[in-house]
Amino acid sequence: MPPKSPAQTFLEKADKKANSSSGWFSSSSARWEEAGDLYQQAANSFKLEKLFKEAGDCFAREAECREKCKETNDAANAWWNAAKAYKRGFPDLAIQALTQTIVHFTQSGRFRQAADREKEIGQIYLQEQHDLRRACESYERAGDWYAQEDAIATANACFKDAADLHAELEEFPAAIARYEQVADHSLSSALTKYSVKEYWLRSMLCCLAMKDFVSAKRSMSRYGTLDTTFSTTREAKFASALIESFEAGDQEAFTAAVVEYDQVTKLDNWKTAILLKIKKGIQQDDDDLT
Repeated sequence: MPPKSPAQTFLEKADKKANSSSGWFSSSSARWEEAGDLYQQAANSFKLEKLFKEAGDCFAREAECREKCKETNDAANAWWNAAKAYKRGFPDLAIQALTQTIVHFTQSGRFRQAADREKEIGQIYLQEQHDLRRACESYERAGDWYAQEDAIATANACFKDAADLHAELEEFPAAIARYEQVADHSLSSALTKYSVKEYWLRSMLCCLAMKDFVSAKRSMSRYGTLDTTFSTTREAKFASALIESFEAGDQEAFTAAVVEYDQVTKLDNWKTAILLKIKKGIQQDDDDLT
C-alpha cells in the first residue's frame, strides 16, 4: 500500500475527532474546535497537492465544526476558503460555499462583505456558467447591499453590469432604468460625472433596440437638460446620427455612423451586439435582413 499523504492523515484525524465519543451532534465545544483545526490543516495540505475539490470539502467540514461551536466569523472564513478552492473547476460548489458565507455575513450585519461575496457569485455565473439571468440577479443584490453601506461607486459598478446583462437578455426597459439610475448618481459627483455620457448612450441604444426612436429622441432631449454639456459629446452626436438614420430607415447612414464612431472610440462587444440588433430592426418589414 502506498504511504498516506499528510493531507489524508490530517483528514483521518479530523474525522476521528469529529466522530469521537458522543458523536457529531452533541459534543463539547473543544472537540469541534480541535476537529475544525484538523480539517483546516487537511484542507491546506490538499491545496499543496493541488487537490482542490478535496481541499474545498475539508474547508466545508471545518466550517461546519466552527458553526457547532458558534464561531460565526471563523465559519464564514472557512466557507470562503472552501469557495476559493472550489473555484478551481467546481463552480456549483463554489457558489454553494459563497452562499453559506453570505448567510453568516448578513446575520451579523456585515453587508459590505456579503456584497463582495455576492458579486463573486455573479462573476461565477457569468464567466463559468454563462447564466446571464442569475448573474444579473447577483449583481443587483450586491449593488443594493453596497448602496446600503454607502459604497455608492461600487454599487453603481454592479448596477451597470446588471444593466448590461438586462440588455443582453433583451429586457430593455429594466436596462434603461438601471443605466439612468447609475447616471443620476454619477451626475452628483465631479469624479464620476464624466461617465454619464456612456450610460446615456447605452440607454438610447436600448430604446433603438426596441425600435422606439421616439423614446430615444425624448431621452436625448431630457439628458441634454440634465447636463448641458452632453449634446457636445461624441456619444450624443453618435446617438443622434443613429436615431436619425433609424427614423429614416437608412441602413447605409446607420452603418456609416457606426464606422465613424468606431474609428475613434473602439466599440466593445456589448455595443457591437446591440448595434447589429438595431441595424436588423431598420426597415425589417420591407427587407429580409438576415
